[in-house]
Amino acid sequence: MESLQSVIQFILNLGAAVFVPALMIIIGLIVRMKVRDAVSAGIILGVAFLGMNIVIGFMIEALTPAAQGLAERTGINLSILDGGWTSMATLAWAWPFAFLMFPLQLGINAIMLVINKTKTLNVDLWNVWGKILTAVLIIGVTQNVYLAFIVAGIQIVTELILCDANQRQIQELNGIPGVTVSHGMMIFCIFLMPIDWLLKKIPALRKDMDANALKDKIGIFAENHVMGFIIGGLLGIAAGYDVAKTLMLAMQAAAALTLFPMVAKLFMQALSPLSDGISEFMKRKFKNRELFIGLDWPILAGCSEVWVAIVLMVPVTLIFALILPGNGVLPFAGILNISLCAPALIVTGGNLIRMIILGTITTPIFLYVSTFFAGTITDLAHSTGAISLKAGQQITWSTLEYPVFRYIFAEASQFTILGFIFVAIWVVLLVFYVKMMKKRTIELEKASS
Repeated sequence: MESLQSVIQFILNLGAAVFVPALMIIIGLIVRMKVRDAVSAGIILGVAFLGMNIVIGFMIEALTPAAQGLAERTGINLSILDGGWTSMATLAWAWPFAFLMFPLQLGINAIMLVINKTKTLNVDLWNVWGKILTAVLIIGVTQNVYLAFIVAGIQIVTELILCDANQRQIQELNGIPGVTVSHGMMIFCIFLMPIDWLLKKIPALRKDMDANALKDKIGIFAENHVMGFIIGGLLGIAAGYDVAKTLMLAMQAAAALTLFPMVAKLFMQALSPLSDGISEFMKRKFKNRELFIGLDWPILAGCSEVWVAIVLMVPVTLIFALILPGNGVLPFAGILNISLCAPALIVTGGNLIRMIILGTITTPIFLYVSTFFAGTITDLAHSTGAISLKAGQQITWSTLEYPVFRYIFAEASQFTILGFIFVAIWVVLLVFYVKMMKKRTIELEKASS
């Protein structure tokens, strides 16, 4: 047991930018890519992950002070600290049984591949901490370790189902065949789909409204750098910045929205040869079998729509934090709600208008669920000693990933009637989502043939 824990700790110490590329190099060699090509693709993948982290860090550093300024001007005074994802990851890894989530994920993935219930090999093992956090939250509510692993197992299976369902749409968005997003944030797609289905009943919202369509309609104002400059400038004004600071924030936002697609091209450069090698291997070894590689969400980062939506959701989130009765969290560390906008990108196929509407409708869910779990997270912080808090201080994550899933199964794990009703509804929505995405896959395949 200790040796397994030591191996897992060694992997964690490598970091995602080293571990995932190394794993992809190994996979490339297994499918008989040339050593030169496999190593080159793996290194470029690592560069892509590091580059994306640098740009995201730059964006957070620029926007967080503006969000704080806007909060001060609007008089928001909320008591629960927003610790962001890093605090939650720290809390998750403090759980003594955290290392067991690796074999659980690998085992479930392997079984589903063998019995042909998934086409996805999830190599995004770094984000296993999301399953650990789910388990920790269940334990915080129920004190039941067995239920915690059961719910984490349900999450793993759901992620793989969604990997398969989303793959063709993801390929349409990023142009990379054979890869999909295995990050748990995609579970929120299940909740977004019926809302988007209703929105598409409105003729005006069915029209193409991705970044390219907007360029045709409004020209230069839909260019990434111009949109970033305008949005950043408006946020600076709303935050009460002076002219110099407003212009700097506008230029920083323009730089971020310009750099994201550039860095994202590295993912295509790295993953395309790997995808081709895997595809050829599957054709040789397993007739009529496809294999998708499940990766982290940054493979979608080249889509301008996701970044425009993320920035536009900053003031929306702060306004909701101010006006929602019962909300107790002041969003800062989690102010960039990637876990909402990336799923919205998949569900809408990149329709920016519907993405913004979906974001506006569902942002309150994140705030309410993060408030709901604040007591549990605070108790866990105290019991594990992983996070130091002042006396009376509570902590949560304002944009807690896949909040609906975590809330529903927290309720169900307490064996409440409401929880079981929610789970039944959630299963129906999952079936509906898979059905809708299969239909979309057929439509996309016909359009490309």
